[in-house]
This record gives sequence, structure tokens and C-alpha cells, in this order.
Amino acid sequence: MIDHRQALDILAASDARRAARRQFLKVAGGGTLALGGATLLAGCFDSEGDDAPRPTPTPTPTPAAVTDVDILNLALNLEYLEAQYYAYAVSGAGLPANLTASGSGTAGGTVTGGAPVNFRNDPLVGAYAREIAADELAHVVFLRQALGGSAIAMPNINISGDASGAFTAAARAAGVVQANETFNPYSSPENFLLGAYLFEDVGVTAYKGAAPLLSSKLFLEAAAGILAAEAYHAGLVRTVLYAKGVATPALITAAGRISDARDQLDQGGDTDEGLTSASGGANLVPANADAIAYSRNSQQVHNIVYLNTTGANRTGGGFFPNGTNNGNPTLRVGLP
Repeated sequence: MIDHRQALDILAASDARRAARRQFLKVAGGGTLALGGATLLAGCFDSEGDDAPRPTPTPTPTPAAVTDVDILNLALNLEYLEAQYYAYAVSGAGLPANLTASGSGTAGGTVTGGAPVNFRNDPLVGAYAREIAADELAHVVFLRQALGGSAIAMPNINISGDASGAFTAAARAAGVVQANETFNPYSSPENFLLGAYLFEDVGVTAYKGAAPLLSSKLFLEAAAGILAAEAYHAGLVRTVLYAKGVATPALITAAGRISDARDQLDQGGDTDEGLTSASGGANLVPANADAIAYSRNSQQVHNIVYLNTTGANRTGGGFFPNGTNNGNPTLRVGLP
């Protein structure tokens, strides 16, 4: 097994050739969320009539404006999640502590789960996994450097494949496994791909949804390039799963169920797409009728990563047991 330091050296070396073209990262967001409705108190009258004093209406809370720093920090939350998943899968070790602490030195949270995947019988998928792992590590490093002292610490993350893990909860909700079964994404290259499929499509749609919120033209220009890079990741995962699904149809069925579950979780309508088209052919590019990728806002993304099946407001759960870290509360919640 590659040890922790060797794994990071490998990832860093693989990333060096990309550093010049990796400027930014997919992010979740799609508009400032209103976090509460107006609470207007009805006028109270005593027996003397309309001359009685009336209570002052409670003002409607004004949502905090979303800044580029907020968006970058939300992106960092999501990149912590992906980087830890891929790092454990390819090396059996997660990110070092210096890449999970906040910019001011606050220690990062814990990672529950994570394990190396045996890619010996499928070296091609292993090669893909190592490349994506290097990209996700680069995203974490870049965002932390861009944010400096404003970088948030990594929140607590659950990427476990045991009976109480987030992957099992997601797979049960999707109907990929039965209610008494577990889903371990580290048990095989195929399960690893399904775990990656759960994340990658969400990342692309989240990043597209956040692009209009960026005020910095530098970040917006970088966003266009990185959106393409992230779409390569998602397209690669979808393509390999579809190819494997020709011989093992259960993989295509499982991907379709994950897609349906994402639709139910984000509560944004029937927009997510599986690996096959309505006619039964390949569907490697999920997009609208104009072949344009659709968007998710921060609310929808949080509903997915929190596995929000309750229909109630959520501030944590699923892959982020205690929620994401962000100074702006409008980018930390999942709402019905």
C-alpha cells in the first residue's frame, strides 16, 4: 500500500502539469436564499377600540449578500468532500491536516470512513481515479491559497461505506440496495464509479448555477475553464459506467436510480438524467433540449449532500453530518 506521504507526492506530481490551467472550482449556489418569511403580528385591540397601542411588526430578516468569498468557501466545502473520497480510494489516506485547517489555523473536522479500492483487476479505472484525485487535491490547494486567512476549515465528513455510512444511506434511499443492505463504494471499481457518479454530476450543475453570482471577471473566466474540466470528470465516469453496463445492466439501472433520487432530493423537478435516453441509447451528456447543462442552486445541492428526505429545513446530515462550513448562513442550509 502506498503510504500517506508517498500518496500525496504522487498526487502533487500528477497535478503539476495542470497547475497553470486549473484556476478555480465548481461551486454550489444559484441565488441568495431567503431564510425566513415575514412574521407580521396582527393588531391587538382592547375593549376601548382602535386607539389601543399596536405592536410593531417583526421585520423580515434580510438575507446576507453572497460574496465571492462565500462562493469560494462553499466550493471549498465540496472540494474537501470530493478530495477526501478520491484520496482514500487511490491511496488509503486522506488529506493532511495542513490542508484541512482554516486559514486562521482552526483544526479541520474528522473524516468518517474511506478506504483504498483494489484497482489491480481494472488498472484503467485506477488510472482515471488517480488523475481525478490529483485534480481534486489541486482544487483544495488553489481555493485555500485564493482565500488565504478567510479559508474555512474542513467540516466533519462522512464517506463511510458501512451500514451507518452516508453512502449506504444514499444507496438505500435510491433503491440501489435494500433497506437491510449496505453499499460500500470501496469494495470494487464498479462501486467506486457509482460513488463518483453520485458526486460528479452534482458538481457540474452546482458550478454552472454559481457562475452568474461571481463578480470577479478573473474567477468567472477561470470558472468557464474549470467547468469544462469538471464536465470531463463527470463525462468520463458516465462513459465508463455505461460501457461496463453493456455487460452488466445492473450498473445502468443503479445509475438511473441514483439519478432519480437526486431529483427527489433537490426538489427541483425532473431534470437529472441517467445513463440511457428515452429511446434506450447512451445518454452520456445530461442536458436540456438545447444540449446545455442545467443548473443547481446552493439549496438544491445541500439537499442532496445532506440526503434531505424529510421535507424539513436541514443544516446537516448525510455526507456533512454537522453541515458545511461557511460564514454566510444562506449558503449552509437545505430547504424544502
